[in-house]
Amino acid sequence: MGNGQLEGRVALITGGASGIGAGVAQVFAREGAHVVIGDLDFEAAKNFAAQLNDAGQNATGVRLDVTSRTEIDTAASEIERTVGSIDILVNNAGISTVRDFLDIDDHDWDSMMNVNLKGVLLTTQRILPGMINRKSGRIINISSMAGKQGLPRLAHYCATKFGVVGMTQSLAFETAPYNVTVNAVCPGVVRTPLWDDSANGILNDLDGENGWQAFVSGIPLGRPQSPEDMGFACLFFASDAGSNITGESLNVSGGQQVH
Repeated sequence: MGNGQLEGRVALITGGASGIGAGVAQVFAREGAHVVIGDLDFEAAKNFAAQLNDAGQNATGVRLDVTSRTEIDTAASEIERTVGSIDILVNNAGISTVRDFLDIDDHDWDSMMNVNLKGVLLTTQRILPGMINRKSGRIINISSMAGKQGLPRLAHYCATKFGVVGMTQSLAFETAPYNVTVNAVCPGVVRTPLWDDSANGILNDLDGENGWQAFVSGIPLGRPQSPEDMGFACLFFASDAGSNITGESLNVSGGQQVH
C-alpha cells in the first residue's frame, strides 16, 4: 500500500487498461485515488478496474474514444454523476507505427494526429472547465522522448509528441491563475503493446528482439523503463509534492535523454 498521497481524489486515465496507463492507474490507486480507467476496449477497462477493486482499491472502467467529443462527454458525465468531479487527468491514450517518411500516407498521419494530439485537446477541453471552476486540478500529458528529439522512421509520431509538449507549455500559462497545473511525462523505452502489436508494433520493423536489445543497450542506467516508473513520475505531478511545478516535461528514460 502507498502513503495516501492521492486520498479522496478522482483520476481519469485515458488508455488506462494496458501499458503505461495501467502502470499509472496502479500507482494512483495504491495512493488512495479513485482511478477511472478510460479505454477504447471497454471490456479490458472493466476487467482491470475489477482487479484493482479486488485488491481493495477504488476503480471504475469506462469506454472512452478520445477522438470523439460525444464519447468523451458521455464518459465524463457518467464519471461526474457516479464517482465525482475529476481532480486529475492523465492524457495517456496513444498509438504508434513505424514508417519511412515517404511512406507516411494520409491515414497514417491523420490517425496519429487524431489520437495522440487531438485526443489530448478534446479530452482536456471537456475536463478542464470543472477544474477551473473549482480552482484546483492536475493535468498530466504523456509525451515521449520522441517529443524532444526526432527519431528516424517516426516523423508522424514525433510530430504528435512534440505537439503534446508544446500544448502542455501553452496550456500551463493559461491555467496557472486557476491553480491548475499542466505537465508532461516523456517516457523512454517502455515495453508496451506499442512495441509488440502484431500489426503495427515497433519491433515489427526493428528486427524483433534484436531491435529491442539494441534500444535497451543505449540506456545509461542499464534497464528499460516500466509502466510503474511512469506512474511514479505522474504521482509526483499529481501529489502535493508537485504543487508548484507547471509547464514541465519530465524525462523518464534512465538517462537516455537528458534535456
